[in-house]
Amino acid sequence: MFVNFFRMTWLIMRKDVRVWIRQPTTIAATILPPLVLLFVQAVGAQAVGRSPVALVVQDTGPQATRIAQALRVAGVFRLQQVDSSRAETLLENLDVVAIVTIPADFSSRLQDRQQALVDVTVNNLNLDFTNDIRRAIPDAITQYYLAQGASSPIKVYVNESDMRRRDIDLFQYEVLPTLVMLLTISGLVTGGLATAREWEMATVKELLLSPASRGAVIAGKVLASFVTSFLLGILVLAAGLALGWASPQGIYWLITALVVALVALTGSGLGVAIGAWIRHIQPVIGVSIILAFYLFFLSGGVGVLAFEPLWLQSIAAFVPLTYGTHALQMAVFYNSSELLGRDLLVLVLFALLTVFSGVVAIQRQTQE
Repeated sequence: MFVNFFRMTWLIMRKDVRVWIRQPTTIAATILPPLVLLFVQAVGAQAVGRSPVALVVQDTGPQATRIAQALRVAGVFRLQQVDSSRAETLLENLDVVAIVTIPADFSSRLQDRQQALVDVTVNNLNLDFTNDIRRAIPDAITQYYLAQGASSPIKVYVNESDMRRRDIDLFQYEVLPTLVMLLTISGLVTGGLATAREWEMATVKELLLSPASRGAVIAGKVLASFVTSFLLGILVLAAGLALGWASPQGIYWLITALVVALVALTGSGLGVAIGAWIRHIQPVIGVSIILAFYLFFLSGGVGVLAFEPLWLQSIAAFVPLTYGTHALQMAVFYNSSELLGRDLLVLVLFALLTVFSGVVAIQRQTQE
């Protein structure tokens, strides 16, 4: 009995996987939305954190040279050192967001213990760019004094203690929520289409009259979607390893694979349920992509959830993608098991719930 069940499950799963591979539109519907989002995030990340700034050094004295060097090594600007007229042109053409000018009397005023100014002209087009400059210039000046050591007239410095062992770029941080969305879309689209196709092509009766039990039919549909989604997720992680942003160590690779599997299973079960209820291919694609995007945004996929509004945090607590994203971030970026038990428990419960919903949906629709 069990041998026949597994055999029929395998045959149904293999058939659905082959159909998915032969359908380029289905693959495009699965992969293109996350890729477009990643492209938008990559472009946006380039404009955050390292603002383009024109540096004008009118003083050749030692102090001016030191503070110019402090600005260069601060790591918060993309500096172009130019003359004043060229800087004005760059600012007017929006090629830079600010001009930092070290006046001609900067070194002499410091030597005479007078107030020395660093002139900053900012195009306050929006607060994102403006606040970057307002925070970064004082920080660079602090680094200038810090480099003087014991001879520095300022003895107060910032002593930073990092909670994490490594720094993560903004785009790098946004990749994992997008990976979770990719797994969700893949599960929804693949499972939904494999199920809806049986009704639209009128082959559902053949399935019901075949030697395969309904349990084998449902298991085959869910497994076909799960296998394709899981392998797609592992492929993306392998690409991340090659690019250097994914670096889980030891057991955290297993944790990462387990989280990917649970998210893929959640999307697959829900996709089978949607396919059974809608029973038409085109609406399934639209509903699946829209639902995945809503779940992505409601789980705080565009930022750090802890810093989002309280109403969004309250909603995110009921979205499974929230826990998948958190578990992946801890394992992939930080090799940490922080709240891993909570995340895995919620993911397992959601996976079982969505698979059960798929079972119920197919059983009810086949009884009509």
